[in-house]
Amino acid sequence: MILFGDFNMAEVDSGLFDDDLEDDDSEFEDAEEIPVMNSNVDFEGLIDNACLAVHYFFNNNFEDARKILEPWSKSSMYHALGLSVFEFLEALMTFEHKQIQKASAALKTSLAVCNSYRHKGNALGKMVRRTNYENFSPEEAHAELCFAESLLLKAMLSFVEDETLVSFIKASLKIRSCYNTYKECNLILKTHKWTNKKLAVHYESGVKMGIGAFNLMISLLPSRAKKLLEFIGFSGSRKFGLSELEQGCNLKNGIRQILCVMMILAYNLIVTYTISHREGDLMLCEKILKEELIMYPKGAWFLFFKGRLELMKGNLKESQRWYKESWGSQSVWPQFHHLCFWELMWSCSLNQDWKEASLYAGYLLTDSKWSRTIYSYQKASILLMMEESLSRDERQEISQLMKNAPNYKQRIAGKSLPLEKFAIKRTERFFAQKKWLCLPVIELMYIWNFFKVLGKKLQLVQNVHVLVERELKKLNKDMEYYDDNRALLELLRGACLRHMKANLQAEEAFKTVVKSYKKLKEDTFLTPFAIVELALLELDRGNYEKVHQYLDDAKKNYTGYSLESRLHFKIHAINNDLMERNKQKQVNSS
Repeated sequence: MILFGDFNMAEVDSGLFDDDLEDDDSEFEDAEEIPVMNSNVDFEGLIDNACLAVHYFFNNNFEDARKILEPWSKSSMYHALGLSVFEFLEALMTFEHKQIQKASAALKTSLAVCNSYRHKGNALGKMVRRTNYENFSPEEAHAELCFAESLLLKAMLSFVEDETLVSFIKASLKIRSCYNTYKECNLILKTHKWTNKKLAVHYESGVKMGIGAFNLMISLLPSRAKKLLEFIGFSGSRKFGLSELEQGCNLKNGIRQILCVMMILAYNLIVTYTISHREGDLMLCEKILKEELIMYPKGAWFLFFKGRLELMKGNLKESQRWYKESWGSQSVWPQFHHLCFWELMWSCSLNQDWKEASLYAGYLLTDSKWSRTIYSYQKASILLMMEESLSRDERQEISQLMKNAPNYKQRIAGKSLPLEKFAIKRTERFFAQKKWLCLPVIELMYIWNFFKVLGKKLQLVQNVHVLVERELKKLNKDMEYYDDNRALLELLRGACLRHMKANLQAEEAFKTVVKSYKKLKEDTFLTPFAIVELALLELDRGNYEKVHQYLDDAKKNYTGYSLESRLHFKIHAINNDLMERNKQKQVNSS
């Protein structure tokens, strides 16, 4: 079938897939009649108007932005897309069924508006001959781009909207169609003769954003998933993706320039630190944020990213100041505050300010609907760190939180969330160990990759090391889960020592975890995680052959453990680093 084959996008128009989407998903079924914009209205003027809405949005003037978009949302592709983005973001923030339906309807309208402006051609003809992109009007070229963006958002919403396997497959096909449309847009950019440079810049910023984001996203996936995607026509290069996004950032007058900026910041400050061993490009982020905060001094998003930048530098108090400023900068979207609460909770936890951290954990549990299972477990874990200072009421609260956490378990796209499953296992261990857990928040810090932040300030990591050593001395060999708890503490101890540059002691701790594998009752995930830590030690030493050996061991000899996919992301990132270093070595030697 052509659907899963490789093909030349210059010869096959992405519209071929739109017919499939219409038939299978009824994408435009029952859609209201969409009026084509009045020919007297200038297309360039409408984009300028949409740019103003973007400016208002990032300066927290959400209602003014909405007022600009709504009047034209049934006839202008950029206004329709802009309004649907509003609804989409609110749906993701609230997870409320009513808002998800509202966002779905807005995206359906956006798809219909965009589709009405797309170049009309014969699908069969496009299969056998090259499309002449010079025949596309500027509106038709932009319609392809806006259609791709609307389709991508609709696909992403489908994962939340309907959790069945059929919905998952349909959403995946939408994403593939969207990817192919972006590739076609790239061809349009290169071959179309643009007479209006302003429209060309707007268009180019969108192509750079789409191609860059897809390449970056696919490059992050573990090799098994990446190979499958490459088989059905996807490709992904981290270096190329970042290059495209940086070029998009430099198109200062492009309507999607600011979205390229957001993606660069999100990748370098969040994604990189969450799923890999790498450091983000903090100097680039510093430069970008300096410029954006001049343009949007009260913009919630950029204040948030500034807080994240300071957190990644290990400046905890400074990060908290920026997060609080972001939190207080707007009240129209209280759901955005939850992002700040999450970051504040971890910033306080890294500083071992458990009382303050529990406050933000409580806000999340009360107000946010993202994952009450994780929120319940996190708040209980933070309170447990207060040990002797706990009141009777707080001890009862911990028990209740642990008891209730499993009741909130959810499924996304028909799958349980790995971190929720992990949290539920830990609540079971809590009761099995007579209402006790072994440094649960420090374990969560490790899982969320926050040890990289601890390593930025020696005092921070030393403070955690003291906690781990103290807990090791208190362990009772007669307890049922002694070996599991000992292995966890050795893993945490090794992580502290690695960031304290005590590599030989760290290596000893990690090897202790590996040797204990057969003694572990439940926490078998600790061993492959320790093996990857050994690989990172060898990476720092430049022993790349040993790095390969450790990574192969972790990947091939261990399976079916908690948080496996999370570790595979890290393994993939290390392997990518090795390949990039090898390529650079070949270039230098040639």
